[in-house]
Amino acid sequence: MMDRRIFLRNVNLAAASAALSGCMRRPVGAALGAGMLPVNLPETACGLPPVRVSAEREIRTVVGLRPFRPSGFRVATEMVGETKVVHNYGHGGGGITLSWGTSKLAADLGLPGHVGSVAVLGSGAVGLATARLVQEAGFDVTIYTKALPPETTSNIAGGQWFPASVYDPDKTLTPEFTEQFKAAARYGYRRYQIMTDPKYGIRWMRNYVLSDTPWHSPLEGGQFGLIRDLLPEIKELQSGEHPFAQKYVRQYDGMIVEPPIYLPAMLTDVRIAGGKIVVREIKSLDEVQMLPQKLIFNCTGLGAKALFGDEELTPVRGQLTFLVPQPEVTYATLYENTYMFSRRDGVLLGGTHEEGSWDLTQNIETKTAILKKQAELFGGMRRC
Repeated sequence: MMDRRIFLRNVNLAAASAALSGCMRRPVGAALGAGMLPVNLPETACGLPPVRVSAEREIRTVVGLRPFRPSGFRVATEMVGETKVVHNYGHGGGGITLSWGTSKLAADLGLPGHVGSVAVLGSGAVGLATARLVQEAGFDVTIYTKALPPETTSNIAGGQWFPASVYDPDKTLTPEFTEQFKAAARYGYRRYQIMTDPKYGIRWMRNYVLSDTPWHSPLEGGQFGLIRDLLPEIKELQSGEHPFAQKYVRQYDGMIVEPPIYLPAMLTDVRIAGGKIVVREIKSLDEVQMLPQKLIFNCTGLGAKALFGDEELTPVRGQLTFLVPQPEVTYATLYENTYMFSRRDGVLLGGTHEEGSWDLTQNIETKTAILKKQAELFGGMRRC
């Protein structure tokens, strides 16, 4: 009689071999079986499946406010009475992207020499990353938060790994911030790579940046300049190498972090590591001083405007419309002021950037305009 362990091992090896060979033969855009991973980084852009855009396919529209500072995010210390506060907020459209990186900067700034437990204000992507780094350094942590996922600003984010709209590109960045920005981007980029697991909702994704006119800056400049080395195989595609109607196409590989999966998983990690969660809004500096922890990481995002008097902090309104999921669509596009990310919870269409607006109501005209432009984009795709 065959040994049961040998039998099971042979069955598993055969199944793995069949699955692997099936994946290797699957063309771009082929349907995916249950439990099978999508082909996120195809060898060619030809044959990309288009997004089916129509008002009838909408499943929800949401509005969120990005915490933007023209000079960039703030990682700095401040004494509030006898309490040391380390600020970590103001990430604009790069909150999820830079959360691990700026949290590493904040932890390195606040933890050396500290004795005792630590508090974190906020439970969005930045607050949760900060809490985990504090725990990894060996400290007990308590998170004080006004709301828990899915009621945080981070839940409204698209989640593409790219530090977009983090600072005003027309402003001259200080050398200090430039170094912080590059360090945060690099640490976050490496950290997310070791978290590409279905548990966290993180995967690699190919991006296509489209234009009808020549690029204003080379690949080494503009928004790509400071993080050029973090965009592997970035290149310009020639006519015949892509299915888009636009003449100018840039391609690069990055990651996408799906907030509905990632944030609960991070919250679970904090709890497993012994972290405490207190649902409580901190409304004044007096309340900050009254907390038992004497080292506090401020990750309150827009809340820091009122709580700590940051007058530079301003909201940037963003509206996103989700369509019925299309599992065969695994890429992202950026065209003029609109973008598309394909996630497991839906195909996300966005493109609004309204600085100074606190309005959280849905704008029907904005949604209609985005749907129209995206329908034209994907309706114009052709085979190459």
